[in-house]
Amino acid sequence: MSHSVAILGASGYTGAELVRLIATHPGLRIAALSGDRKAGMAMAEVFPFLAHLDLPVLSRIEDIDFGGVDLCFCALPHATSQAVIAALPRGLKVVDLSADFRLRDPAAYERWYGKPHAAPELQEEAVYGLTEFYRDEIRRARLVAGTGCNAAAGQYAILPLIAAGVIDLDSIVLDLKAGVSGAGRSLKENLLHAELSGGTHPYSAGGTHRHLGEFDQEFAKAAGRPVMVQFTPHLLPMNRGILMTAHVRGEPRAIHAALAERYAGEPFLHVLPFGLLPSTRSVAGSNFVHLGVIGDRIPGRAVVVSVLDNLTKGSSGQAIQNANLMLGLDETAGLMLAPVFP
Repeated sequence: MSHSVAILGASGYTGAELVRLIATHPGLRIAALSGDRKAGMAMAEVFPFLAHLDLPVLSRIEDIDFGGVDLCFCALPHATSQAVIAALPRGLKVVDLSADFRLRDPAAYERWYGKPHAAPELQEEAVYGLTEFYRDEIRRARLVAGTGCNAAAGQYAILPLIAAGVIDLDSIVLDLKAGVSGAGRSLKENLLHAELSGGTHPYSAGGTHRHLGEFDQEFAKAAGRPVMVQFTPHLLPMNRGILMTAHVRGEPRAIHAALAERYAGEPFLHVLPFGLLPSTRSVAGSNFVHLGVIGDRIPGRAVVVSVLDNLTKGSSGQAIQNANLMLGLDETAGLMLAPVFP
């Protein structure tokens, strides 16, 4: 059985990634695409790499007939999804890729995003979309809030360690390297080739990055008490990929064993043998996450590294994985594409 889906915000990077993945999905069919500023254009004009596909013309959201749509992917900019989703038919299943419904506490949302939430009743309903940790809730959900890509990379490495009690919760340091596509497709001076290539730099350092709200929320839930991590992201001159290095206190082999046990049988989570560390090039264009653990020269310390593709497992691939669960499809449907190498 094929399910009809709509993609709102199809003219952005995550929207295009959704189209790329759904094109070979055995159970999903694209019924509508929106891109308000590019309404009336063909996707082939906006993204020539999709020219081989027979796709609907981009339209405005208000012109879409949702009557025959089973699920809607909302790939709109942060702070715009709230009003749009609130206006959608109540029976329509929705996977939101923005930050609008990730935080359960309205006060936390206002603190991290600088304005009150415009749809608190939907915020209360939304299920957090870290699939491997909320699988049962996602199956029953009408609205799923996709995680931040940086937040996903950190949580895959740290959540099992909190649950297993193998690390010191008060000395977690997360150092993250991210590709530029995570900043979106809008024109920004600091993302021009001449401004970005040939170097790298930290951003939102010192505890100001908004994904810290997700870390605070999910780590506290796992630990049963507040957990504050030190987190510094860096922007790298590469298109895709996230590499997260966690410095933690704990016995390295116990840490590795906790990750291996937690992710045994997970189709997209792969823990490397102890002593090996992963690379972003090994997961590019895929829905896979690779994790590795090594011991530090200082006894009782370990280094944990996780890698994922920010546009796939960090966003659009995760969204499809969640949609599969919501629609009763095989969770891996359309997502077992091998990474692109080299």
